[in-house]
Amino acid sequence: MEALVILVPLALALGFVGLLGFLWSLKSGQYDDLDGAAWRAIADDEPVSDYGRSK
Repeated sequence: MEALVILVPLALALGFVGLLGFLWSLKSGQYDDLDGAAWRAIADDEPVSDYGRSK
């Protein structure tokens, strides 16, 4: 039972830190462009080279 005296406030403090981090990420605009990163990941911006192709 003595461990709960330490663990419960520690869990509450860590939850509060996580909530603050999430609210900070909302305020700084981390979730503004959700589709942009997905399209950049599949976009083919680099030209295809002939290196390694058989002719």
